[in-house]
Amino acid sequence: MFKAILNKFIGQRPFINMAGVATSASNGKLKGKVAIVTASTDGIGFAIAERLASDGASVVVSSRKEKNVTSAVEKLKACGYSVSGVVCHVGKADDRERLIKEAIDKFGGIDILVSNAAVNPGVGPVLESPEDVWDKIFDVNVKAAYLISKEVLPHMRKRQGGSIVYISSIAGYQPLGLLGVYSVSKTALLGLTKVAARDVATDNIRVNCVAPGIVITRFSEALRQSKETEDAILQSIPMGRMAVPKEISGVVSFLVSDDASYITGETIIAAGGMASRL
Repeated sequence: MFKAILNKFIGQRPFINMAGVATSASNGKLKGKVAIVTASTDGIGFAIAERLASDGASVVVSSRKEKNVTSAVEKLKACGYSVSGVVCHVGKADDRERLIKEAIDKFGGIDILVSNAAVNPGVGPVLESPEDVWDKIFDVNVKAAYLISKEVLPHMRKRQGGSIVYISSIAGYQPLGLLGVYSVSKTALLGLTKVAARDVATDNIRVNCVAPGIVITRFSEALRQSKETEDAILQSIPMGRMAVPKEISGVVSFLVSDDASYITGETIIAAGGMASRL
């Protein structure tokens, strides 16, 4: 079922040259913009980088592994997109500095930040989770998102505006199984969005968030390992299917574009109708 859905959407991606369909990134709605997307060599992050590039932005992709960065950059350049790549562990200050420097040196500034990096090194009830698991999840999922936002802020101010998007999760609204600490970290991003948006609104910088539902990626493989688990998940999704990364990338592209010029401090839920009330 999932393979059929994936093939269906891949076959309908008009902005991707590798699918054999003409595209014109040079005339896109993000022409002249420079974007950084963290954890963007696979899954949702890669789809976001691909979409922003197809819409005309120059994009810096990143990953903790050099081979993944090289592969992603090659794929995107083969489509004629303006891209560069950097090895970056968002929890390391030197890596974040190098990522930002790449955007400045290669493309002249920063207009867009999409904070997508996240980890989940352990599962279990939240109040039984080891402290080191809690620390790791919050260091990457929340603290690093705050830090890289703080670090790109001066560069956005130089451009007299910008857009930041955090990638949260439906788990931030309704905890998924034993993903207790992960769920709390994703709820924290909803609050970070609200507070940061108020702080930088007068700088013409918008801060928004996207909360995806269950997306068919390697990150969600554990939720699809058995038919019983898969069926249980599908029963919680009114649309009766999981998403593909492209369905999240379009939401992000909207939020960072002028089409969303009066939207800030908001979270868009893209979860097929799953329950989403805190």
